[in-house]
Amino acid sequence: MANYGLTLDSMVSFSEFNRGQAGKIFDNVKKVGTKIVVKNNAPECVLVSVDEYMKMVDEINDARLLLTAVDRMQDFDGNMKDTFSQEEVEKMFGVDTSDFEKVEIE
Repeated sequence: MANYGLTLDSMVSFSEFNRGQAGKIFDNVKKVGTKIVVKNNAPECVLVSVDEYMKMVDEINDARLLLTAVDRMQDFDGNMKDTFSQEEVEKMFGVDTSDFEKVEIE
């Protein structure tokens, strides 16, 4: 993930928007990923490109899934009788994972 520190090249002043430079600023955000908008010499908000935003959302979701897995593993005592194989789960829920191989995701 990109470094979001307050550096001069990552900042853009709010007054630049008032001067009609929003298009130029947004184009720059697409290139670099983020810009910090400064108003009255203080950080006001962060502009984030869609690609960078999606990366952050994916990382947050991955972290949540990891925390869930770690939490569940704390309760697991190693007794395999409390677990299910993939085949058993598929049978319980009526799922055939071979159908997933036919799905095309774009």
